Amino acid sequence: MIKKLAIFGVGLIGGSLALALKQQHYCEQIVGCSRDEANLKRACELGVVDSYTLDPVEAVKGADMILLAVPMGAMRSVLLSIKGHTEPGAIITDAGSSKASVVAAAREVFGEIPPCFVPAHPIAGREQSGVEAAIPDLYAKHKVIVTPLPETDPEAEQRVTQMWQASGAAVESMDVLKHDKVLAATSHLPHVLAFALVDTLSHSKASDAIFHYAAGGFRDFTRIASSDPVMWRDICLENRDAILESIEYFQENLQQLRDQVAGADSDGILDVFSHAKSVRDAYMKNQS
Repeated sequence: MIKKLAIFGVGLIGGSLALALKQQHYCEQIVGCSRDEANLKRACELGVVDSYTLDPVEAVKGADMILLAVPMGAMRSVLLSIKGHTEPGAIITDAGSSKASVVAAAREVFGEIPPCFVPAHPIAGREQSGVEAAIPDLYAKHKVIVTPLPETDPEAEQRVTQMWQASGAAVESMDVLKHDKVLAATSHLPHVLAFALVDTLSHSKASDAIFHYAAGGFRDFTRIASSDPVMWRDICLENRDAILESIEYFQENLQQLRDQVAGADSDGILDVFSHAKSVRDAYMKNQS
């Protein structure tokens, strides 16, 4: 049981965790904190949090678990605002999509990595954002990756693991740098491509016709381009090196496919498409 959970950033991610834990009666009290009072009031109205405050110091008072579910660019400022004000033994964790930058921010703010600091990342989401998009089963049967550091207290890691398990998630552990490379390829690159495709087509001279006749394939491929632009801008900046590596690798393979199309290389095109289909079919089978 968590006595008091303080959530910084009560949106889709933080709000969904709060709803899941409430459903499991896993927390005695959940308090929300951010700079957006209207959003916090709405979170209270929806029953996502029990109370709210605009004061970070007040939010962490008496809290034994603190979750940072704010945009990547705001992690450092939140850590700075609660430095020296957390309860002894209070665990600090996050839900950021890039881990190296969060670890660097914690090290910069505290001078060293506190034993109670447990970086983590839930691999789940929706294209909608905000507290009204929060749902209690967002994490059910999804993965959450924890990236403990050598300084991390095993008991703190265990408590964060148990919290996410209570939400229905399967928790796995991974090295920080490996996490950032894997997520750059599997999550960050697809979002970049979806945003880039919609933006490119919107600037085409034939954009009106393109969007008028766009059908299911376009809708499915570009669904994630409806995600929060600010959040994804921050992710691109915070995980820049790994994302650039993924973009460059994709560009190389896209150029090869372009050359095959230009050269009417029927066998080459078929090989690429057939291999891609078999890989995705196997992936989808494993997800069922």
